[in-house]
Amino acid sequence: MSLLTSAATKAIVAFGSNLGESERIIHAAMAGMQIFSDEPLLKSSLWQTTPVDCPPGSPLFLNAVIGFFPRPGETPETLLGKMQELERVFGRTPKKLHNEPRPLDLDLILFGKEVRSTVRLILPHPRAHERRFVLEPLNEIAPDLVLPGQSRSVAELLARLPAGESCRKI
Repeated sequence: MSLLTSAATKAIVAFGSNLGESERIIHAAMAGMQIFSDEPLLKSSLWQTTPVDCPPGSPLFLNAVIGFFPRPGETPETLLGKMQELERVFGRTPKKLHNEPRPLDLDLILFGKEVRSTVRLILPHPRAHERRFVLEPLNEIAPDLVLPGQSRSVAELLARLPAGESCRKI
């Protein structure tokens, strides 16, 4: 069943890590996310990216995305809580600086066609459509996906991004 052709609710989660053993952390976190779906996850490759809006001297990131069908009864809010717990398992602590280095950062990019704008959760992710480190890996698994609120596909959004941000598949 394709992520794009199913009528079931799909979720897209972006992964980032620039502290510790990032490759191991992301692969282990992806394995941890599998328990949230009865179907296999669609996984992108890992991408090495330059830090965006991070403190000076921040290390390079590894980024990836997954797509999956959440289990029945899952909501964006319950999934977000589980994702935040997974971040803590991998050593994420309350932040002291905006976009500081971290072992694991999970962002809920979309949850079906759900739209939210609360203190805790904004859906779809408000900047996903303009971030190469999200769009490059997402283009691998869902190039034809149109994010809620957008009129262009992931592939089209990616093609329209300005140069500058380094993003290399590893």
